[in-house]
Amino acid sequence: MMNSDTFRKLRITILLLLLLGISLNTWLSIVRVTDWEEPLWVVIYPINADDRIDTRQYISALSEEHFEDMEVFMQREAKRYGIQIDQPLEVKLAPLVRSHPPAVPENPSLLMNVLWSLKMRFWSWQNDNWEGPEPDIRIYMRLFSPANRNILEHSLGLQKGMIGLVNGFASVDYQGRNNMVAIHELMHTLGATDKYDMKTSLPLWPEGYAAPHQEPLIPQKAAEVMGGRMMVRGGIALMPNSLKQVIVGPQTAHEINWRNR
Repeated sequence: MMNSDTFRKLRITILLLLLLGISLNTWLSIVRVTDWEEPLWVVIYPINADDRIDTRQYISALSEEHFEDMEVFMQREAKRYGIQIDQPLEVKLAPLVRSHPPAVPENPSLLMNVLWSLKMRFWSWQNDNWEGPEPDIRIYMRLFSPANRNILEHSLGLQKGMIGLVNGFASVDYQGRNNMVAIHELMHTLGATDKYDMKTSLPLWPEGYAAPHQEPLIPQKAAEVMGGRMMVRGGIALMPNSLKQVIVGPQTAHEINWRNR
């Protein structure tokens, strides 16, 4: 009969093998989606984040046309870097998700971040209501009424699990900005890193600037996608209203395998 020590060692071995399998599967998924041989399938999952009627009405009126600028942006920027695929991104819209994702911890430790990531991935698995082909990337878009003027929580992108969590406003006036945030988080899932100061939210020079060598340097007329904002005067940076004002900089292009191919 197996003693407790042997059983414990066997359990640890099984857990390690499971973790190894998950890690290998994650690595293979990342390699596959960044070879840019086939379009990335991205599914947007809308969530009524404040349970308001006007938010629900906006979500019910959403269509895939509201996210076409994400496809146009990726097509335009990929072409600038010589990527040959005609349509790098294909965006689909899932039905309303009625559950709410696990709350993001405030000032989390490394362990808390890991636990939240696991909870988020499990919640995503439980609430995936998309009935089409398996998506490469899932973007959960939490929408709030524009009448709700609370400061939005920070959006997140998980490379492990290929999941984005976006917070935005339920209004056509804000949809371009929602899509810009969605692309930023999508880039995280592909391995891109933030290029702004975490304390001030100002873009870092030079990697966080769309035109880091223009003279004069400020004002910038566009934002680097991972810089998130464009400097308009000393110490002041604005978030673009649409992806027409956003570019992919060289460092980000390298991180998502658009350079040195």
